[in-house]
Amino acid sequence: MVAPLIDIKDISFEYEQTKALDNISMKVEEGDFLAILGPNGSGKSTLLKIMLGLIKPSKGKIELFGVDAKNFKNREWIGYVSQKSNSFNSGFPATVEEVVAGGLAKKTGLFHRLPKSAHQEVAEALEAVGMQDFMGRSVSELSGGQQQRIFIARALVAKPKVLILDEPTVGVDHQNVQAFYDMLASLNRDKNITLVLVTHDVDTVTDRITHVACLNQTIHFHGFKEQLHTMSDEQREAWYGHSVRKIHHIGGSHA
Repeated sequence: MVAPLIDIKDISFEYEQTKALDNISMKVEEGDFLAILGPNGSGKSTLLKIMLGLIKPSKGKIELFGVDAKNFKNREWIGYVSQKSNSFNSGFPATVEEVVAGGLAKKTGLFHRLPKSAHQEVAEALEAVGMQDFMGRSVSELSGGQQQRIFIARALVAKPKVLILDEPTVGVDHQNVQAFYDMLASLNRDKNITLVLVTHDVDTVTDRITHVACLNQTIHFHGFKEQLHTMSDEQREAWYGHSVRKIHHIGGSHA
């Protein structure tokens, strides 16, 4: 039996005396496109940091690719794209190729020379996100949505098995959000990249995802998106803090 790529087992976490996560259990299997939903302050960022190995849980354990996170060595297997607005100076004088090539340091080491194949690897990563024609452009010339695609390509160039995205539509204008999610769905479907999408905005949940986790300190629901309709209105309100109307729409028949 193949081990889950990420297996979270009964973890809790406290900041001083404040409990951020309470007895969380969740698995991410190969091929999943999982959306972790929850309001501000629900513990999403804390859970993400635990997945990435940045902090250790106060209780419980996490296994990555069947290995205890404390002993896991292949960190390049897990890609991460942060919120663009919090992580990058859009005026930084660099080309798209230079920014994406920086992602190879995760495989080669920070101070090692890039391999001869770097140009081709960058080109392939850019093609995967529909930005292959922008290789020589300055990043500062791109729109917010285009920049976010570049950051995804930067993560993809290291060929991760799991890609974690934290609020990826920050900086993406509203009319381009659907195209952005089409691109993520293509990565999941055509490139077989397991995706974990972290968001607080219920409206971003679309029929492109495969699984949903509803988080607010604890897991209120985790399963196939089609099963989410089994949550009662009372359970939804207990999870999100108020009535959540649009979440009913993700239980449709689209694949």
